[in-house]
Amino acid sequence: MLRLIYRPAEGAPQELEPARLAACLAEPGGLVWLDLCGEPEAEARALLEAHFDFHPLAIDDALAERHVPRVDDWEDYLYLVAHAVAADANPSAGGVETRELDVFLGRGYLVTHHEQPIGLVDEVWSASLRDPRWLRHGTPRLLYHLLDALAEGYLGGLEALALRLEGLEDAIFADSAPRDLERILDAKRALLTLRRVLAPQREVLNKLARHDFAVVETADLVYFRDVYDHLARAYEMNESLRDLSGSVIETYLSLVNNRMNDVMKTLTVITTLFMPIGFLAGFFGMNFFAPPATTMPGMGALSRSLVLALMLVTPLGMLWWMRRRRLI
Repeated sequence: MLRLIYRPAEGAPQELEPARLAACLAEPGGLVWLDLCGEPEAEARALLEAHFDFHPLAIDDALAERHVPRVDDWEDYLYLVAHAVAADANPSAGGVETRELDVFLGRGYLVTHHEQPIGLVDEVWSASLRDPRWLRHGTPRLLYHLLDALAEGYLGGLEALALRLEGLEDAIFADSAPRDLERILDAKRALLTLRRVLAPQREVLNKLARHDFAVVETADLVYFRDVYDHLARAYEMNESLRDLSGSVIETYLSLVNNRMNDVMKTLTVITTLFMPIGFLAGFFGMNFFAPPATTMPGMGALSRSLVLALMLVTPLGMLWWMRRRRLI
């Protein structure tokens, strides 16, 4: 999908047919935002080469390769790679997906390219058409709105993961199950995915906020510092949640071990209580009901009663002793 927003020097922004791109770029004082979503590589390359003076290597990076977040200064324009949390990938369901967004920032134009739809880009697109103030201060300020929306997406995804981990922590105390461990590991893998993106994306914003670029005015640096602060907070939150996920895993394993110990303790007590009964039964041979010729001398009704009483009293006495010593 190819779409175009144009804001003339005097007037409100409007969405135009992409065929009018050349005329919009020729107008002095105007602002152009061209968005390419899922366009075939050959068509996108031909469009960029025909209307913009981008270096072939920058076009190759944008169309044919995947990169971690970065920023390249080509003097007349900047080439940026950012990653956004996919709106249709629900972090609270245990997974997270990020999608690459390639950006060309020049004087009077902003070009974005992404292979798959990004909901946050669509939100900024709609807001730019709805509110003229979003485009009033030039393309660097528009880039700020775009990157700020991506940062908010990370914060939203991390908050969903935090709620998920807290819920899992409560669940394992109630009744831990192997499925809970799988969910915790899913959340931990999602946090690792976000960490691999957040760290370099934070450095991209640090460069935009502190370096001198020809296409970024000094007055706009403070806005990129604001996005940098959001990403720094997201990175710290991600690290805290990684520690939390590790603690939840340790808690789960401790609870499983404790429950296993309780089971072993119960079985040990049962075995211990029945041990004297087995000894007495084996020692006397339980020949009370055999013919008199085969029974042991003196094995009458009284002896039988005494042995049965001993077999009953011995485990009860052992049980009382264990409770008194707080062994069970």
